[in-house]
Amino acid sequence: MISKDPVADNTDVYAFVAPDAPDTVTLIANYQGFQEPGGGPNYFEFGEDVLYEINVDNDGDAIPNVTYEFRFSTTTVDPNTFLYATGPIDSVDDEDWNRPQTYTVTKVANGSRTEVASGLRTAPSNVGPRSTPDYPSLAQGAIHPLDADGQVFAGQREEGFYVDIASIFDLGGLRPFNQAHAIPLPEEDGIDTFAGYNVQSIALQVPKSEVVSDDPVIGVWATASRFQTQVLQADGSGSMNSGPFVQVSRLGNPLVNEVVIPLGLKDAFNSLEPVNDAATLTGAAAPPYSTEGDIPLVQDPILGFYIEQLYGIETPPAPRDDLVSIFLTGIPGVNMPETVQPAEMLRLNTSVEPTPFDEQDRLGL
Repeated sequence: MISKDPVADNTDVYAFVAPDAPDTVTLIANYQGFQEPGGGPNYFEFGEDVLYEINVDNDGDAIPNVTYEFRFSTTTVDPNTFLYATGPIDSVDDEDWNRPQTYTVTKVANGSRTEVASGLRTAPSNVGPRSTPDYPSLAQGAIHPLDADGQVFAGQREEGFYVDIASIFDLGGLRPFNQAHAIPLPEEDGIDTFAGYNVQSIALQVPKSEVVSDDPVIGVWATASRFQTQVLQADGSGSMNSGPFVQVSRLGNPLVNEVVIPLGLKDAFNSLEPVNDAATLTGAAAPPYSTEGDIPLVQDPILGFYIEQLYGIETPPAPRDDLVSIFLTGIPGVNMPETVQPAEMLRLNTSVEPTPFDEQDRLGL
């Protein structure tokens, strides 16, 4: 499973129109979750042998119209020391950063590949007050301008996803409702399991005109791919990689691969292109796909069975067409494209005015 390959493990995807840049779209893909800040001496990096991609479908056909590719390269400045930082790192170009990473951004659109930027420095890991004494300024220095009024960042960030995973995956526990569970425990407040951990983030902000077509609704998902063949060198010098890239990780909506997709299909789902989702989930062999068919994993999720068994709460009966809208097509009149092939991705209506920062509710209400 992809959890055994952390640097390629896509943990979350975000897409939004920022209040301070309403003519742009911000796309964020996170990888390598649960980074303990003190996890030295090597700390955390993007994979040099991984192709990271953020994909955008702007016409509802579940095929990417625009893809941004990210490839990383690592340098060891002084191989004779074990230190990640040989002194205070005051900027992303500081020679005291002993394992700097650079990356290239390539845009793929309409069959054409364009290198948008290269040689960009990532932000280093936040080692501590001696090695990274002013980390906010250091991270700010890793925000790089792009052509057409865009900007990009890659590096370590605090995990922003709030969920009590420790309780939820312990037989569906919800701490405030512990007494209602089939195996009751004392009630407690929920705990943010991710608090205090970091992730590797790729954040891209581009003008709407770069990713939006006639329909203001776009679909967004991120992937990670590895070379098809890897041969390890007997002398420990690394590996030889060859063949095409093979997709090993994929994410759109949160918790789909974790909860909706069963164990036996997780690797298969991670390898799928969204255009093949409907065929996989409905049994349809070829387009045109339809949401009218039986989609058991979405319309009759096993989570409903567990809720009934563990809490004695009756869940809505199958078929759950509301979940088809949430996970596969978007909600009509909100974030559903004018024409849509059902596919799992995060859908954003870019025509909705963003809420000012000081008026936002973290629950989205």
